[in-house]
Amino acid sequence: MTSNITAQSEQNPILACTVCRDVQNFELLIVDMEEALEDQWGDLGFSDAMQFFNQEEAKNLEFIALAIDDLDEDDLDHLKGIIDAANAKNVKTILIAEDVTPGSLHQLLRHGAHEFVPYPLPPGELQAAIQRLRSTPAAVTAPTPTDDQSEQQAKAVKLNKNEQGHDGVIIATHGLAGGTGSTTLAVNLAWELANVSKEGAPSVCLLDLDLQFGSVATYLDLPRRDSVFELLSDTEGMDSESFGQALLKYEDTLSVLTAPTDMLPLDLINSDDVQRILDMAAKHFDFVVVDMPSTLVQWSESVLQASHVYFATIEIDMRSAQNTMRMKRALQAEELPFEKMRYVLNRAPKFTDLAGKSRVKRMAESLGISIDVLLPDGGRPVQQGSDHGLPLASSAAKNPLRKEIAKLASSLFELDNPDSKAA
Repeated sequence: MTSNITAQSEQNPILACTVCRDVQNFELLIVDMEEALEDQWGDLGFSDAMQFFNQEEAKNLEFIALAIDDLDEDDLDHLKGIIDAANAKNVKTILIAEDVTPGSLHQLLRHGAHEFVPYPLPPGELQAAIQRLRSTPAAVTAPTPTDDQSEQQAKAVKLNKNEQGHDGVIIATHGLAGGTGSTTLAVNLAWELANVSKEGAPSVCLLDLDLQFGSVATYLDLPRRDSVFELLSDTEGMDSESFGQALLKYEDTLSVLTAPTDMLPLDLINSDDVQRILDMAAKHFDFVVVDMPSTLVQWSESVLQASHVYFATIEIDMRSAQNTMRMKRALQAEELPFEKMRYVLNRAPKFTDLAGKSRVKRMAESLGISIDVLLPDGGRPVQQGSDHGLPLASSAAKNPLRKEIAKLASSLFELDNPDSKAA
């Protein structure tokens, strides 16, 4: 039904309205609204919606279905105004969106829309959204912060807005195959750098840019916060304060930007977004450690170009060898700085394993690379420490893997501070 709302009889009050530029662009929505509400709904244009909320016919209105597509993204302020007007009348909003960017969706949902359903509508999804709205009280009061929320807010990092001329060292870790220890290296290297010296220890920021499967938060037992998504959605508006609000402190020593709460597409951010985040982090911290997704994306080049060191973790197996060759060819084909890659062999052979050391040498020669860092197999304590949210320095200080990562951190610190000696 797309009829004139004012003609609706008192016996069949209007319970809902579609609000869109042209409801004919959302034919499936028409069908689902008729199935859910029969003739107790109407259609409004964007310009008519806010006026209708004040009319007598709107007194029984339960919700609006705000239907938008990519052409409506240029007028988000108007859409937010419609949501505000609906909320003022205790009318809920179901957001129906087609080809709308995640950033715009997030803004509208954070502004007060109650439900989101993608278009074309999945079978039964509109009816399910209506039932959820009807089972929720109309009047929504602001939630009282819990102790956990207050603690999270207290852990947010306050950054100096006026810091000038700072240029931190950017270090990236990238696993060239699954399970090669990229995140383990990133977390423990960042922690060791933050504690490398008893006096004058550097400030360190750990960035988890694996937007889908990032596990830095798990390895350090930190909460994932909505502010991370807000930051990634609007890096143009980012300043020192908003960046600090998205960070969390671990043990009052290490600043961490966790992966977002929800699994997000890797193209949610672009090269410019990543460059802004790296620049902001390097401005405020001595060392910035970036844990990369294993997948190559558009903005991988930005991290490679900005990094002072780009660690690629591998193992002695065929998949690592093949992926290393693919990575090498890809970077050389695009004339990217392949020489920044520093290969880290995880679960390297022991000192007495001469056959294993020979295999490592042959692998490096066949791939035409230099394996610069050899990390021993730390065994079960590595997994146990990660499961308990503790770096190896706290869970297994004498573990051989921890000792090698600590040596690596010391060498990096001394290279950046030639007059200092790590304690």
